[in-house]
Amino acid sequence: MEDGKIVALEDRIPKLKEQRRKKANRRLVFLLLLFFLMILVVAYTQSPLSRVKNITVTGSELYSDHEIIRETGLSLKTNIWTVKSTAIEAKLKQLPEVKSAAVTIQWPNSILIQIKEHKKAAYLKQGNYYYPIMENGKILKNYKMDKITGNSPILFDFKEGAILNMMVNGLKNLPNEIVNSISEIHFTPTKTDPYHISLFMNDGFEVSATLTNFSNKMVHYPSIISQLDPKKKGIIDLEVGSYFKAFEAETKGKND
Repeated sequence: MEDGKIVALEDRIPKLKEQRRKKANRRLVFLLLLFFLMILVVAYTQSPLSRVKNITVTGSELYSDHEIIRETGLSLKTNIWTVKSTAIEAKLKQLPEVKSAAVTIQWPNSILIQIKEHKKAAYLKQGNYYYPIMENGKILKNYKMDKITGNSPILFDFKEGAILNMMVNGLKNLPNEIVNSISEIHFTPTKTDPYHISLFMNDGFEVSATLTNFSNKMVHYPSIISQLDPKKKGIIDLEVGSYFKAFEAETKGKND
């Protein structure tokens, strides 16, 4: 009742029925749309359209794109919905050359694999072959080379383990110009110093050092040789202090 007016119940029934009919129709349309959407999703996931179409690899130098893809287990038959990025990244990081890996799904059906490799710290010489040594101390035995390129030092008599890790860490803590000036590093332990190493420099000098303080001492190498006669070569001893002994004097002492 409003302002003395009375609305009869029979007048309201048609309106209520119409509202209920519209509400039921909307619900039916929603359910039909949901049903057809589910059918489309199922059909898509089972069709070739949901398979991986493109796999792109970036950042890998030691491995070919084919080798990286093979390690992931992915192929152009893989369903894009089954790709687990985290699991693939963990698998790639198990490779000794790989520092990090990122796998990104680019919808609708492409995958991007970004590789970051460990840097090469040096080479190991064994027999007539050279093997890359990575910054994590791993020796790449699968990469046997007859010759090397670049200025990386060549290591002799080292093997994987604590000693090699100390050597690699020492090189990592030095400026590139000093590392590039080193030609060879020989592991030459003695009774008094199980960490002794002998370095042969590109400028003709020899350095006697120990791994326990190698980078702290070797960082002063440019300053030391700047005070020496470049025509007079010899051994620079950095084990305890730092002193120079000319090859001529050493040869003369042996002859005497």
